[in-house]
Formats: sequence, structure tokens, C-alpha cells
Amino acid sequence: MQLGLIGLGRMGSGMTLRLLQGGHQVMVYDRVSEAGAALAGKGATVTGSLEDLGQKLKAPRILWLMIPAGPPVDDAIQRLSGTLSPGDVIIDGGNSNYKDSIRRAETLRSQQIEFLDVGVSGGIWGLKVGFNLMVGGNQAVFKQAEPIFQTLAPADGYAYVGSSGAGHYAKMVHNGIEYSMLQSYAEGFEILKAAPFGFDLAQLARLWNHGSVIRSWLLELAQDAFERDPELSRIRGYVEDSGEGRWTLEEAIDHAVPAPALAMSLFMRYRSRQDDSFSAKVLAALRNEFGGHRVKAE
Repeated sequence: MQLGLIGLGRMGSGMTLRLLQGGHQVMVYDRVSEAGAALAGKGATVTGSLEDLGQKLKAPRILWLMIPAGPPVDDAIQRLSGTLSPGDVIIDGGNSNYKDSIRRAETLRSQQIEFLDVGVSGGIWGLKVGFNLMVGGNQAVFKQAEPIFQTLAPADGYAYVGSSGAGHYAKMVHNGIEYSMLQSYAEGFEILKAAPFGFDLAQLARLWNHGSVIRSWLLELAQDAFERDPELSRIRGYVEDSGEGRWTLEEAIDHAVPAPALAMSLFMRYRSRQDDSFSAKVLAALRNEFGGHRVKAE
């Protein structure tokens, strides 16, 4: 199939290469020209602007966005609108809020433009092992674009999951689960590191990946990280969040669903960005005031 792919970061470039390897004709655009140039030699057709991309694609067009969530997605859709025709399809594969996806689908539907929201998981490993795809939108349009999904995903690694917004909702909760899993592994390995036995953390991660109930791909990645740097001395313990953990927690609150593990894992990410939290200073001060417990000076 022919399609346009917009956004050639780590995920977008990997997806482009996998599609090219699968025999698709891919036209690409990225605001950083070097990103497109790197794929030109692999068979991609590089375009100079969003408008140029829209004009070069044959109708009915399929345009896949792999760009940051929020205003950049609305801006890209607006810029493409002048080149689109009824029946064209826009696919948003970024980490957009599902409410934005519902709004965009409704707006585009009034212009007879189709919209699919696709939650994409797989990270930088997707090129090699395939991307996991959760697709929301019109099911007939999903069928129309299905050859693309078949190429990008591993066997049984893609599915139509519901109406507009469902794909990004599923990915949002997926990432919320990921937050809790990462936090559990992180806490467990810190306890092991603090123990008096001098554990080889890479050895334990490798051991647990052979038959234990906590084996996983994440644990394989932990093993790789510990083998490269047993003390993780080359990185800071500063952890960002993409927003989806927050959105998942908001949904839990809206639906009165208890999600303590997710909540704590999100708050621990906030804590990781503080060199010395003010709340810890208050705790130390209070213990000193009521019990005379020693405090450490700055």
C-alpha cells in the first residue's frame, strides 16, 4: 500500500523501515530534514512539507502521524486539510489523549475524512520484533488499512478494539500498568542491592527470566542494563512521565476505581525529579521538634 508517514523519531523511523521491508510505498516528512534523508537510501520518498506530502499521495490517501500529542497533532491536521479529499484517512499513532481523538474523529467525519487512533507499543525494539497496535475508529476503515497493521505488528500483535478513542484509551491504560510494573521491579532491585549478600543483580534478573512467575521482557531489559553497568552509575535517577499515567489515574478517579499501585508509581516519578524534597525537610524538622531526633544540616 501507499501511505505517508509524518514524524521520523525513534518510533516513526522504525515503523517506516518495517513498512518498506514489507513492500509498502512510504512517503515521509519530518521537520528535521536529516531524518528524512537517512531513510531516502532505504527506499522512502522524502517530501519537503506536509502540504507537499498530501499533494504527492494518491487518493484515497492514508497519512500516519507519529508526532507529539496535543497541539502538534491539531496543527498537522489543519495543514493537511487543504490537500485532503473525502475518503482519505488520518491515523494518529502518538500518545494522544483519547478525548482529543474522539473530538478529532468527529470534526474530520464532518469533512468526510476518516480518522483512526492507534495506540502503539514496542519502542525502539519495534523494528526488529514488531509493534503492538491497538486500533480505534470506524471498523470498515480499520479493514481498509489492515495490510499496514499486519506489516507493522508481530503475529497476533494488532487488533481493532472499539470506536473512536478506544485505541488511545487502551494505550493509556497499558502505560498506566507499565508504570506500576516498572516501579515494582525498581523497588525490588533496590532492596536486593541494600541486602548484605552482595547479590549479582544481572544474574538474578537472568535467573528469574527462566521459569519464574515474574519473568518478562522488562526483566530481560533489566538484565541487559545491569550487565552493561552493574551500579547504573552512568545515569541519574530522574524519571519523566509522558502524561498517560496521569490520565489513567484521572480515569480511575472518575470511575471510582481504586488504583493505589499506579498512583504511587506516578508520585515516585515526581519524587525522582527532586534533589531534596521539601516534604522530607518538614518530616525531619517535625521529628527533631517533638522527639529531639537528629537532623542533617545542608
